[in-house]
Amino acid sequence: MKKNIILALLGGALLFSSCDDLFSPAKENFKTLDQIETEPDFGKSFLIQGYSRMPGYYQDNDYATDDAVTNDMDNGWLKMTTGTWTSNNNPTSRWNDSYAAILYLNQFLENGQNIDYVNDPAVTELLRMRTKGEAYGLRALHMYLLLRAHAGYTEDGELMGVPIINEFLESDADFNIPRSTFIQCVQQALDDLKLAEEYLPDDYNNISSNAEVPEKYRSITTSWELYNRAMGNDARQLLNGMIAKAIRSRLLLMAASSAFQNADNTITWADAADAAAQVIDLKGGLDGLADNGVTYYTNTDEINNFAEGVNPKEMIWRNNVSKDHSDTESNFYPPTLFGSGRMNPTQNLVDAFPMVNGYPITEGAGGYSESNPYEGRDPRLATYIIYNGAKEGPSNTTIYTGSKAGTDDGLNVLSTSTRTGYYMKKRLIMSVNCNPASKNGQTHYDPRIRVTEIFLNYAEAANEAWGPTGKGTHAYSAYDVIKKIRQRAGVGGTDDPYLEVCAADPLKMQQLIRNERRLELCFEGFRFWDLRRWKADLNETVRGVDINGSAITSVDVEKRAFKDYMYYGPIPYSEILKYSNLKQNKGW
Repeated sequence: MKKNIILALLGGALLFSSCDDLFSPAKENFKTLDQIETEPDFGKSFLIQGYSRMPGYYQDNDYATDDAVTNDMDNGWLKMTTGTWTSNNNPTSRWNDSYAAILYLNQFLENGQNIDYVNDPAVTELLRMRTKGEAYGLRALHMYLLLRAHAGYTEDGELMGVPIINEFLESDADFNIPRSTFIQCVQQALDDLKLAEEYLPDDYNNISSNAEVPEKYRSITTSWELYNRAMGNDARQLLNGMIAKAIRSRLLLMAASSAFQNADNTITWADAADAAAQVIDLKGGLDGLADNGVTYYTNTDEINNFAEGVNPKEMIWRNNVSKDHSDTESNFYPPTLFGSGRMNPTQNLVDAFPMVNGYPITEGAGGYSESNPYEGRDPRLATYIIYNGAKEGPSNTTIYTGSKAGTDDGLNVLSTSTRTGYYMKKRLIMSVNCNPASKNGQTHYDPRIRVTEIFLNYAEAANEAWGPTGKGTHAYSAYDVIKKIRQRAGVGGTDDPYLEVCAADPLKMQQLIRNERRLELCFEGFRFWDLRRWKADLNETVRGVDINGSAITSVDVEKRAFKDYMYYGPIPYSEILKYSNLKQNKGW
């Protein structure tokens, strides 16, 4: 008997009912597995689940770090960071979405490999290869997301991952599956990524001659026209070989980090550096770092002229564009710009921006002035953060953040005012007008993977593996990458003397790399996970500032309530209750 898939086509069913149907039960419009092969759109719907269940790039988990707080008192991240994080109240969980995605992908891999996509057999075979590669890559991505959120040490001292499920499970299957070890899960994801790369091209681009058909597809077709139908421009923004390599970079960086080191873990920092270098080399080496990457979100001329599916140089993978969009600005603009000011950067983060000469503000050579704290600073500070006296928005409105400044932007004046004396500027396009009387939007898009992230992955791993100037088998070192990033930002000048100091000391270089990662990726959802994989301090008191005229007052804003076991997230409490073979992470 055929098993029904519980994906009913309900839309419009009643509209097409006959009179007889009113007096007798209607036929159930359920799809069966054998229809996957004959109905391509139905078959691809299983693959699409792997995409649709990915998390958004901007998770705003910065609220649970030393980089930001929120003025939204009902926010789940705020509640979590102040003491309500439990195994049954877990905003970090990926359990339901990623496992659902994996089961759909398993179904596709088992039953979707004979789909008749088009009439041409060569194009159909190419599409089968491509979609299989996408499925393996997406399954690896969801395993990475599960490990990041749920891997950890159990009470018996074992570093565990999650249950590995590589087949579709029917509703009557045994779901009481024990967790595999962390390294077994990593290896499973690596195996999937290897398969993805075997099936996929590094990128999707139209070619114009038979000679350009890649060797691995020439047994199927030597026609450039047929190749383009499956692997050309129309497939852009689907998972490709370069994206699979970037996912491997993320996975191995996590696996090499101190939080996940134990006797069974054979992943090294050199492995992580090599993985990142593969992506960097595909992007053209050090020259692959986009000159305008610091402001990727507000490069309006570039964004407004995106060709269909084309990535700007800074992007490895991105979401689709959203035209005439103003929701982001409405959420994060200061009140006088008709926003809700939800993301409040901290003094902790502001202090992490060096002086323009490259020295930290704690170094005398930097020339930092406590009475004029924003003068002579790293240009990224003014690019990413709105501070007291900054001119912002479509009319260059001066933003005053002091509690006695007499404006709604002042510290704690309204529920939508800043709690720290700062507002987020990154991710916002300042030409957007949120005034209801004259509202206008701009074209936005969200990244999925930025080139800058992969450069920083390499710098961190290479420094740990070979020291600041060691290159392994590559053409560049951690030092070279960080110098490139800082030069792009306008920091350090031609010589960058502070970088030279760090080049002689791996520990100082480690601190510098981590700080550059903090700055370059701020408000993009990385620091929450970075602090945990580094096993860094999670409970640094969040500070702000109150500036009224020449009076500058430091303010303690929020204390954190993380426990040591919270370096690792929990297995959902409901799953522990249901399945006796699941062991919980220690402390939860």
